[in-house]
Amino acid sequence: MITLKNVVLRRSAKVLLDSANVTINPGEKVGLVGRNGAGKSTLFALLNGTLHEDGGDFNVPAQWRLAQVAQDMPETDQSATDFVIEGDVTLLAAQQEVTAAEATDDGERMANAYMALYDAGSGDAQARAQALILGLGFKTTELNNPVNSFSGGWRMRLQLARALMCPSDLMLLDEPTNHLDLDALVWLEAWLARYTGTLLVISHDREFLDAITDVTVHIETAKLNRYGGNYTKFEDMRAEKMEQQQASFSKQQDKIAHLQKFISRFKAQASKAKQAQSRVKALDRMEKIAPLLAEAEFTFEFKEPANLPNPMLSMSDATFGYPPAEDAPAGTGPTVIVQKVSKSVLAGQRIGILGANGQGKSTLVKTVARALAPIHGEIIEGKGLNIGYFAQQELDVLRPADTPLEHMIHLVKETTAAGKLAGQGTREQDLRSFLGTFNFSGDMVKQAVGSMSGGEKARLVLCMIVWQRPNLLLLDEPTNHLDLATREALAMALNEFEGTVMLVSHDRALLRSVCDEFWMVSRGGVEPFDGDLDDYQRYLLDESKRLREEAKNASAAPAPVVVAAPPPAPVINTKALQRELEKLDKSIAALQTEKDSLEQRLMTQLPPAEIAQASKRLKQVVAELDPLEERWMSLSEQVEAAA
Repeated sequence: MITLKNVVLRRSAKVLLDSANVTINPGEKVGLVGRNGAGKSTLFALLNGTLHEDGGDFNVPAQWRLAQVAQDMPETDQSATDFVIEGDVTLLAAQQEVTAAEATDDGERMANAYMALYDAGSGDAQARAQALILGLGFKTTELNNPVNSFSGGWRMRLQLARALMCPSDLMLLDEPTNHLDLDALVWLEAWLARYTGTLLVISHDREFLDAITDVTVHIETAKLNRYGGNYTKFEDMRAEKMEQQQASFSKQQDKIAHLQKFISRFKAQASKAKQAQSRVKALDRMEKIAPLLAEAEFTFEFKEPANLPNPMLSMSDATFGYPPAEDAPAGTGPTVIVQKVSKSVLAGQRIGILGANGQGKSTLVKTVARALAPIHGEIIEGKGLNIGYFAQQELDVLRPADTPLEHMIHLVKETTAAGKLAGQGTREQDLRSFLGTFNFSGDMVKQAVGSMSGGEKARLVLCMIVWQRPNLLLLDEPTNHLDLATREALAMALNEFEGTVMLVSHDRALLRSVCDEFWMVSRGGVEPFDGDLDDYQRYLLDESKRLREEAKNASAAPAPVVVAAPPPAPVINTKALQRELEKLDKSIAALQTEKDSLEQRLMTQLPPAEIAQASKRLKQVVAELDPLEERWMSLSEQVEAAA
């Protein structure tokens, strides 16, 4: 198990953990939560050995194998499949031992090395790697593409696949959903549900945490507080705890006031001096209960739109896609993604846009947002349509060297030039005040955006959208960099928004809270989705299963992928095989004897506790026997073939 006893952990001069205690048992799936800056990622650095405790005792079993997602952007021309296969460090070590053994001409060493390679899963390594890659949203045609050919977000998905490929007893996942679409997220949840090791995950996705965790560890005031249950249960238990704390504090304050009143009244009277002094000591001894200090919550609202055209817009036989690249050969046509779309968007609609990765969700939104022009057909906009667009790449559009105040001043100039000033105050002090409502106060309004966190940049983008008073919101993955509190604030603001919302998101809590209808982008078209998000998740899992089966069938081809051709028969050392057979014989015999004994014992009259214990052990013995007997049969066949 993992134990922290009175652990002190610092980052520079800041104390992140102070006399912190927690125990995490083998096989538990733990959600690590807390406000930004509380020390979640720093605790991960302690767990993976990057940092060491500044005080107290910390222990992770030395024999535990660790898997985590590398944070560096991979730069390699390896194929995606080979890159992920290398994440299996056990297989990689076995391959290296085969190479080293072959260079020695030591037959016994080579035989042992090949057996270790087989045991490490070389036979199905390609199928396992490709199942992970496809599950995380790649296409079958991309399995052998060079890693360098993918964008940054897709390379981080490959890093995640590589971590999942690694055999491990402890897995650390820090915001694993940031670069995932909903289809990949649903697949990842199903995969993690089958993971048998100990899992610690940092995430701002409520439904993801609810689906995979059974323990929540909350970092608060430099302490670690353990709660049994997922995130929703944690919230309920913490609310109850805070209510009890507030009640205890109020009760204590009444008692303190009573004691203080007695002291003040009688401390000057000689006859009461001793009693007054005893009450002073009682006050000193009294353990102070901290008052309930509610965390400062971030809230905002979208202003009432100046007008609400209805319909907002109409799409007539529209085809969406991308124009040919500038360096494309003459005569190259556009790339069509979605076609023959005839739909209207009405005032007040709340539309969630669903679809498997690569089907065209973002292409649809970009075209409605005027970032792309329709290839065919037309989009007719209602009079006075004012779009607020949050793009997946919106954070990259911000100017790193400029401050939040400079972004707002630039926005005022743009809207004034376009003749659509939103009706907000435009003086510098007005803009400062408006930024303050989005937690940009004091010196932050003059801080370069490039030095800000992803969450702060996302808040600035939301601030700029709200200032424009849109009547149609197009939001493409707006929560990627938002913490749980800000996601809650966004959901509340969207529910109170009087205009129209079109939302692409992998945050199911946000989709459930905001959207009352869904469009499905699939197979080159857009159709209403008849069902809820649970129905959609089942559809995505079925699609993922189908892709894995395709990859499995494709990998059944005879060409070897990760190992060299097996050595010729004369290299096999039958003595080594015989020795392993003898060891297996002894192990099988011992287990068989224990199995017979347990079965005989269970046929007798036993107390219930002993029956349960014997039955549990019998199940373990049978589970241990099966693979040993299979291995014995395999070795016997090899010995016979070599004879």
